[in-house]
Amino acid sequence: MIRYSLRRVAVAVPILLAVSLVTFWAAGEITSPAAQLTLNPRITPEAKQAYLESLGLDRPFGVRYLGWLGNLLTGDLGTSLVRNGQEVWPFVRQALANTLVLVGVAVVFSLGAGLAVGTLSAIRRGSLLDHAATTVSFLGISIPVFWLGLMLQLFFGLYLAQWLEVTPPLLPTAGIYSPGSVGFDLVDRIRHLILPSLALALQLVAVYSRYMRASMLEVLGSDYIRTARSKGLSESAVVVRHGMRTALIPVTTQAAIDIGLLVGGLIVTERVFQYPGMGLLFLDALGGGDYTILLPTVMIVSVAVFVMNLAADLLYAILDPRTRHLAGR
Repeated sequence: MIRYSLRRVAVAVPILLAVSLVTFWAAGEITSPAAQLTLNPRITPEAKQAYLESLGLDRPFGVRYLGWLGNLLTGDLGTSLVRNGQEVWPFVRQALANTLVLVGVAVVFSLGAGLAVGTLSAIRRGSLLDHAATTVSFLGISIPVFWLGLMLQLFFGLYLAQWLEVTPPLLPTAGIYSPGSVGFDLVDRIRHLILPSLALALQLVAVYSRYMRASMLEVLGSDYIRTARSKGLSESAVVVRHGMRTALIPVTTQAAIDIGLLVGGLIVTERVFQYPGMGLLFLDALGGGDYTILLPTVMIVSVAVFVMNLAADLLYAILDPRTRHLAGR
């Protein structure tokens, strides 16, 4: 397994370098730090050139890229172009921490609920529960996250508050802290997490339940499941110890891809709920032309996807011992 992991890392290094090169080039094409200078009619060409020189943008592309890559590898993300020259890392660190909390809550809930619903649907195939779960899963996949988020905000932030005659609403609809709050308040933090994590988790539950149902149906019809039953094992032991373990492999793949992508930011969810995570930070940086923030956010997504896919491959060996020989080659 160690040799396999090292090979995967060796393959990922040139891929990540290629991603960084394309990202650096694209960021320079779609954002321009000097764009705002053109709005000032009194700016002179000399002043504009001096500004570009101060940012190092007058140097060749290769020199700028190698300089940025060297700083990135040493943990120096530079200073923001539009946030009064403040360091980029504190903004990225805080946004990443907020996104990890939201993703962690949503994924844990969605995996638990999705696996349970998918397993029960497979065991009781053709029952009322199976039909209801399949219908709800289809609706959950079909509903856009932004629409679901807006509906949750309207219901909990407006209608429910009016019915119960409470002010402010029981569940906040934006941000991570209540206005005027001082210091860390765990209860207030949890209240602000409920709606965005619910909007994200409902769709993930639908996805994981369908994957689990399809995988469990295939596994329960396998020869080794019939052999386990013929040995006199209880149905719960057959399903949990033999069936679910193998059925989790495709769900693991999907969950790993989802987590890797979600770590980079939930652009729609964070915009709807004004949640200060990686997605909202990316949108603000893109709108403000701040490529010094755009670049590390994209690279974090790339690294997270690789790490989660490697973790999924290693989990395969735990869930299915047959893959250990292949991974050890």
